Amino acid sequence: MTLSRIYSEGSGEIVADLENTPDDSIIICEDVHKWFDDFHVLRGITATFTRGEKVVICGPSGSGKSTFIRTINRLETHQRGRIIVDGIELSDDLRNIERIRQEVGMVFQQFNLFPHLTVLQNVTLSPIWVKKMAKSDAESEALALLERVGIEEHAYKFPAQISGGQQQRVAIARALAMQPKIMLFDEPTSALDPEMINEVLDVMRELAASGMTMLVVTHEMGFAREVADRIIFIDEGAIVEEAAPAIFFDNPQNERTQLFISQTLQH
Repeated sequence: MTLSRIYSEGSGEIVADLENTPDDSIIICEDVHKWFDDFHVLRGITATFTRGEKVVICGPSGSGKSTFIRTINRLETHQRGRIIVDGIELSDDLRNIERIRQEVGMVFQQFNLFPHLTVLQNVTLSPIWVKKMAKSDAESEALALLERVGIEEHAYKFPAQISGGQQQRVAIARALAMQPKIMLFDEPTSALDPEMINEVLDVMRELAASGMTMLVVTHEMGFAREVADRIIFIDEGAIVEEAAPAIFFDNPQNERTQLFISQTLQH
């Protein structure tokens, strides 16, 4: 999908739209607003994501990008606007929230593994308790997932016995164990030592190649250029620009986007 949208500086209104909303949308966000007390962190986000699409969301620290993807599975509530995930509208209805969370996997900056459980137990916990899967079946699937992310030999270790990169790969396997339709990544490599970043990005590349719908908040611009179908740049709680990687990196239209890219690519 080739898409390029440019937004006006003040109002956030779309001033150029080079493609209509596709019919195979899996996430629809319409005029999404979020406040933390008096702080208006999301200011009218409107975006549509299609099945199988890989979207990188970037922007300066504090721009609202992590808050935005956390609204998609109700880890953060939005106060205005609509969010529809695979035909289910997010509301205060706990049944809808539960249904959406079973379809949306999430990987965080911190690994959030249970330290008293083995790697295998961390991965099988949700399938056994939430999906009521038989323990033997859950373990068979978990071992296959651990092999997929390249750490099957660590299945019976505890999180403290493996590296940060390996723990993040466990977190990805744990999310995949629920067989989600969508994967959200919230800066999954930012807590890792530099030598561990690529081993996590390699797993994400494989996941992207498999056709998974992915929304990724990251500062890894090389990964964004290589893997993303589309890049969304958020600043001060609003979408400033979105485009295919070639357009985004080589011909950004907004001054704030141009500055962000120049600063990011210098490091």
